[in-house]
Amino acid sequence: MNWQDFMAETLSNCGTLAKEIPDSVRGFEAMGKAAKTDGALDLRTKEFMALGIAIATRCDSCIGFHVQALIRLDVTREQLCEGLAMAMYMGGGPSYAYSAKALKAFDFFSE
Repeated sequence: MNWQDFMAETLSNCGTLAKEIPDSVRGFEAMGKAAKTDGALDLRTKEFMALGIAIATRCDSCIGFHVQALIRLDVTREQLCEGLAMAMYMGGGPSYAYSAKALKAFDFFSE
């Protein structure tokens, strides 16, 4: 998979949908902003949770978005791999394959 092309296509597709259902998209974005506000949990912890859910639900675009967010939050490869170990533990074989995909995305976007 070419992550750059895949994420560009995903963003384009989301932009097209946003034009069709702008109120729904604004609502989704507001929910995301509220969920990402620092509180008892910091944003890094929340992004690790989101990545684990993305792996468990096998959502490639979600993996891309949350790996990019973790990179912006200065997560190291070692920290990412520890998070991936938890995702594998909780999700079994399918999460193993998608954890490997998430690591590949991390390496790609970290370059």
